[in-house]
Amino acid sequence: MKALDAGASYAVVDEDIVAQNERIIVVEDVLLTLQELAKYHRQQFNIPVIAITGSNGKTTTKELVNAVLAAHFKTYNTQGNLNNHIGIPLTLLRIKKDAEIVVIEMGANHQREIAGYCEYVEPTHGIITNCGKAHLEGFGGIEGVRKGKGELFDYLRQNNGMTFIFNDFDYLREMAKGITQSTYGTDHADVVGSANSKGSFLTVLITSPLNQEIHCHLVGDYNLPNVLCAVAVGLHFKVPEQKIKQAIEAYEPGNSRSQMVLKDTNHIILDAYNANPSSMFLAIENLAKIEAKNKIILLGAMMELGTESLQEHQNIVDTLQQYNWQQVVLVGGDFARIKHPYLYFDNALLAASWYRKQGFTNTYQLIKGSRSMQMEKVLEA
Repeated sequence: MKALDAGASYAVVDEDIVAQNERIIVVEDVLLTLQELAKYHRQQFNIPVIAITGSNGKTTTKELVNAVLAAHFKTYNTQGNLNNHIGIPLTLLRIKKDAEIVVIEMGANHQREIAGYCEYVEPTHGIITNCGKAHLEGFGGIEGVRKGKGELFDYLRQNNGMTFIFNDFDYLREMAKGITQSTYGTDHADVVGSANSKGSFLTVLITSPLNQEIHCHLVGDYNLPNVLCAVAVGLHFKVPEQKIKQAIEAYEPGNSRSQMVLKDTNHIILDAYNANPSSMFLAIENLAKIEAKNKIILLGAMMELGTESLQEHQNIVDTLQQYNWQQVVLVGGDFARIKHPYLYFDNALLAASWYRKQGFTNTYQLIKGSRSMQMEKVLEA
């Protein structure tokens, strides 16, 4: 009744309601009804629907692809990180009659999850950014990750869909066999480009099929595939080249995703929305390549790694020890259960208290960790 009093036209419920009201619709399962409504609404549109999933970079790729397409079409896309069994149907139900293209992000942490989303999203195009060491506990190892993410390709293959493939990854080429493809990569692809991130931000040089230099507000070479994907999608849908360039250059990451924060004289890479062994390694390697004297790293623990968690945290420590850092701080989780020579705190608030006292100047910093670690709190002083 509160929902109706607040202005809702109807309330859909799956509980016994004492009050009689023609604006209350009783169903067996509210969630299933939401998804069925989303599927019905989706089927009213005969337009491209692009589904994006992957272990790393899917949200950034979604944002870049949407930015490029929105420069030329009326697009609807997943807002923020609403990429689950509730967020995806809500995204579909937001689509209005003027829609020309839809971009949907799909997150998953177990088998058959992506397949379930495809039943009501009915994508016409799909992108798997990569298959890395994420949600290993739910997927059951790296092969399980590929199988779970590959459910998107299974749907496209069965329904005459199309995919955009990062051609540098052999396993993606193998997974995408039998599907119409457009490729992007650093060599031998429909769209070819290279990265230059010697400065604070990534510059991408597209060498085929056009000659274009794109100056991004993204940090790190690891964002190269995400940019190339957006270019490939834009070209496929005939977005003018200049609009593609302008859209990517105008995009600024937020929500603690590869976000460059300038604080006093410090350059801080805030990448604290999430973390897994693959993305953690890339972020460390990226900071190591930056030409700067004083480098600080604060890493929060990684979650949902199951029986491989201790070893994966040890692997991160082993990677850190290959370089010289001004300071390394590890926070929480299984970092407490392995041997390492670094400063350790149980949580981000304790790390923040330490951080405030340091008075760092003229440093490059990386702050990263799984969502539950809330590593962005280190900067909330």
